[in-house]
Amino acid sequence: MDTETSEKIQASGILQLFASLLTPQSSCKAKVANIIAEVAKNEFMRIPCVDAGLISPLVQLLNSKDQEVLLQTGRALGNICYDSHSLQAQLINMGVIPTLVKLLGIHCQNAALTEMCLVAFGNLAELESSKEQFASTNIAEELVKLFKKQIEHDKREMIFEVLAPLAENDAIKLQLVEAGLVECLLEIVQQKVDSDKEDDITELKTGSDLMVLLLLGDESMQKLFEGGKGSVFQRVLSWIPSNNHQLQLAGALAIANFARNDANCIHMVDNGIVEKLMDLLDRHVEDGNVTVQHAALSALRNLAIPVINKAKMLSAGVTEAVLKFLKSEMPPVQFKLLGTLRMLIDAQAEAAEQLGKNVKLVERLVEWCEAKDHAGVMGESNRLLSALIRHSKSKDVIKTIVQSGGIKHLVTMATSEHVIMQNEALVALALIAALELGTAEKDLESAKLVQILHRLLADERSAPEIKYNSMVLICALMGSECLHKEVQDLAFLDVVSKLRSHENKSVAQQASLTEQRLTVES
Repeated sequence: MDTETSEKIQASGILQLFASLLTPQSSCKAKVANIIAEVAKNEFMRIPCVDAGLISPLVQLLNSKDQEVLLQTGRALGNICYDSHSLQAQLINMGVIPTLVKLLGIHCQNAALTEMCLVAFGNLAELESSKEQFASTNIAEELVKLFKKQIEHDKREMIFEVLAPLAENDAIKLQLVEAGLVECLLEIVQQKVDSDKEDDITELKTGSDLMVLLLLGDESMQKLFEGGKGSVFQRVLSWIPSNNHQLQLAGALAIANFARNDANCIHMVDNGIVEKLMDLLDRHVEDGNVTVQHAALSALRNLAIPVINKAKMLSAGVTEAVLKFLKSEMPPVQFKLLGTLRMLIDAQAEAAEQLGKNVKLVERLVEWCEAKDHAGVMGESNRLLSALIRHSKSKDVIKTIVQSGGIKHLVTMATSEHVIMQNEALVALALIAALELGTAEKDLESAKLVQILHRLLADERSAPEIKYNSMVLICALMGSECLHKEVQDLAFLDVVSKLRSHENKSVAQQASLTEQRLTVES
C-alpha cells in the first residue's frame, strides 16, 4: 500500500474502528487484518497502529482455526512489530510464543502459514527473553520434524535461521540433540561434501557450524560423546582428514569442544586423536588456512590440560608440530600456539628445558612480549617465558632468556594487573636470582626491579602471595653487589617491618626473615 493511501487512512481515524472489527465474531476479520498488514509495511504507520490498540485483538485472533485469518493476523503483527525490540518483547509477554509453536504443529501442511511462523520465530529468537519461553515449548521437535521434510534449499535456510539463535541456549541445545537434529546435520554434510554448487557449499557450512554450536553445551556435548563410542563423535572424527576446509575446521572445533573435561581428553588422546590433528596441521603449514590452524591448535591445547596427557603428547611430537607455526603473523594462531606449549610443559621439566634452550623460540617470545596491539599474545608470551624457567629450573634456559633480552619483560610482568601473572613472574625472577644472578644482574638493574619490588610491598592492594614472593626475591637479590646497594638505598626495612603484623601468617613470617636478612646485611 502506498504512502499516500496510508496517510489518508491515518487521517480518517479508521484505525480506531478496526479494533472492533477484529473480534472472533466479526465476519471481515481476515480482510481487516490484511489491510493492517499492508498499512504497517510503512514505518510511520506502525506507532499509530499500536496507539489504536490493535495489538491485543490481533494476538487474540492467533487462537482462530481459520488459516486465512491466522496468516493475515501473523503478517499484521509481524509488520507492526518489525524491527522494534520493545514491541516484540510485549508480544512475548502476551504469550505468543507457545501459541505460534502450537500453530506450526497443527498447520505444518500450509506452506504460507509455516513460513509466517518461521519468520516470527526468527525475529523473536533474537531477544534473550524469548529463549526461556521457547525452551518450555516443543519447538525443537517441531523444527526438526519440519526440517526433515524440506527438500528446497531456501526453506531449509529459513529453518537454519531460526535454529542458530535458539541453539545458543543450553536447554534448547539439548532438546535439539534429543529431537534428532544432529542426524539431519550429519546427513546434509554427507550429501553436500563433494558438491561445488553455491547453495550446497552454504548449506554445508551452516550445517557443520550448527553442529559445533550444539557441542558448546556441556550436557549436549556429553550426550553426543557417549564415552567416545558415539556414532556422532566417530563421524566428526572422519571430518578431520577430509579435503574440505570447512569440514576440517568444524571437525577440529568439535574436538576442541569435546575436550572440555579430563575424561574425554584422556580417552581421545589414548585413541589417536593427536596424530590426526598433527596431520591436519601439517597440511596447513605452508600458506595454510588460518581458521583451521587456529582450531587445530585450540583442540591440542585443550587436550594437553590433563596431567596424564602431557607426556603422551610430548612423545607423539606435538611440540615439533606446533613450533612449525612460529613464523605465523596471525595473532589468533600465535595465541593458541603459545597456550598449547604452556599447557604441554606444565610440570614437565625435560620438555621445558628443551624448549627453553631453543633460541629461535625464545627470541620470538621476546618479540611477541612487545606486541602492544595484541594483549592476548603479549600476555601468553610472558607467561610462557616464565613457565620455561619455573618448570625447567635450568641455568641454560635462564642464560638463553637473558641473552635474548627476556629479563625486562619478566620484570614488567611482575606489575601486571592479573595476580596470577604477577606471581608467575616473581617466582621465575626468584629462580633467576638463585641460579644465575651474575648473568642477569645488569638486566635486572636496568629494568628497575628493586624499585618495583619496593612499590609492590608498600602497596596495600598487593595480594598476600605477591608480598610474600617479593620478599623472597629481595633476599635472593642480596647476593649481587649493585642490587644490594639499591636495596639499601630504598628504605626497605620500614616497609618490611610493617608487614610483620600482617594477617597472613606466611607473609608475617617471611617479613621477620627478610627483616633479619636486611639488618644483618646492612
